[in-house]
Amino acid sequence: MNNIIPLEQNRIRKIWHEEQWYFSVVDIVAVLTDSSNPVDYLKKLRKRDVELGSYLGTNCPQVEMLTETGKIRNTLAGNTEHIFRIIQSIPSKNAEPLKIWLAKVGYERTLEMVNPEIGLNRSRELWKKHGRSEKWIQQRMMGQETRNKLTDYWKENGVKEGDEYAILTNIIHQEWTDLGVKDHKELKKLGRSQNLRDHMNEAELILTALAEMSTRQIAENMEAKGLVQNKISAKKGGRVAKNARKELESKIGKSIVTGENFLPKNKDYKKLS
Repeated sequence: MNNIIPLEQNRIRKIWHEEQWYFSVVDIVAVLTDSSNPVDYLKKLRKRDVELGSYLGTNCPQVEMLTETGKIRNTLAGNTEHIFRIIQSIPSKNAEPLKIWLAKVGYERTLEMVNPEIGLNRSRELWKKHGRSEKWIQQRMMGQETRNKLTDYWKENGVKEGDEYAILTNIIHQEWTDLGVKDHKELKKLGRSQNLRDHMNEAELILTALAEMSTRQIAENMEAKGLVQNKISAKKGGRVAKNARKELESKIGKSIVTGENFLPKNKDYKKLS
């Protein structure tokens, strides 16, 4: 979900990534410095301020954002915390309105944490703006709830967030689709930072939810602990959805897993390799 935020006469790109807003670092630098070449300014700043350079390299990911020409490029991005760290390193008369804007973003995020319905409604509105149907949105939100219950189980039973979550997720996905997550994204022509579930069709969403619900219930029945035991339940849960997929495909005569996506129909749009 790409967006551009106006701040006085400047534009700051942002994207919803890993459940929070991330902002283009070079756009922030442009606002703070009025530099004619913010990319070069940022390079020099990172060399001059080694501590800041290390902080950005460790904490700020490269995510895909739209350029002014409508193309997609990997862009150094930071969340609200990271951007405040950058502001501290660049004394600027332009910092105050940016701080107010970021504080507003942080406040809205806090409200969503207290009342998750606010975040759900925001997501619903964003999906509507991107042309999703009410039926699709409902399936997407139900699938996210199923996903959250599964990750809650993992967290409570010795599975480490990050790499181990990704390993188990890929096992489930590989089992029911016969494709790894990366391969499925490539089939749909998606970039690394784009969310696969945001580009699934209705059947893909439902079967993903079935696979994850089955995985959780099997894990609970097994009392699975840690990565090794949860790998077993992940495979079995994915297989439940795989059997359902094959049964449905035999009835309708076509594949459920497809390369269909919701990417903008723009001739200038290109997926990064």
